[in-house]
Amino acid sequence: MGVKLGENEIKILELMEDNKYITTKEFSEHIKISTTAVDNNISKLKKKGLLRRIGSPKGGHWEVIEK
Repeated sequence: MGVKLGENEIKILELMEDNKYITTKEFSEHIKISTTAVDNNISKLKKKGLLRRIGSPKGGHWEVIEK
């Protein structure tokens, strides 16, 4: 893949593949990190081109981009 990922980033991608409608709060509960840390990791994944949000923040879902 060529992109270095942190442990939490990997966990977030795995959870998204299982449930594309997962919320920030659910990530926080599964990974045992704050919602702010979840948001920061999601931002990093978006910048790396591995993740995108489809639809609205409330009614949309996550899409993991295969590289």
